Amino acid sequence: MWRQLLGQQLSGLDVEDLQNLESKLEMSLKNIRLRKDNVMMDQIQELSRKGSLIHQENMELHKKVSLVHQENINLQKKVEACRNILPNNDADSTSDIFSIHFSGVYKTKSNGHPTGSTIQHSFLITDNEIGPNLELSLPENVEKE
Repeated sequence: MWRQLLGQQLSGLDVEDLQNLESKLEMSLKNIRLRKDNVMMDQIQELSRKGSLIHQENMELHKKVSLVHQENINLQKKVEACRNILPNNDADSTSDIFSIHFSGVYKTKSNGHPTGSTIQHSFLITDNEIGPNLELSLPENVEKE
């Protein structure tokens, strides 16, 4: 029978056997096409789902890029404002001073009791012929816990 489905050894078959063989082949072909269609539909749905996820991730990344860009613009404005406020000390070097305030629990070296306070930390950025130099400072009696 298998060889007959492959088109071999058909010479001894009568018309009825050939018609049965033809209907079996048509049924097999129909089942193969149905399975192929189902597999393709599943793949299309999966690709559509992945496309939606990628689109959503792309939108989130665009929002993040926009926020970072806006933050960069704000920081550039602050740096420019600091440069406009502070005079240049030396014609050969450029210095910018920035102050940052950190809130947190600190303990003092003298008594060791924790205090919840805001402490000013300053840093100085100097650009000279060697390259940028960064100096950080913290009041001497304060130690971060």
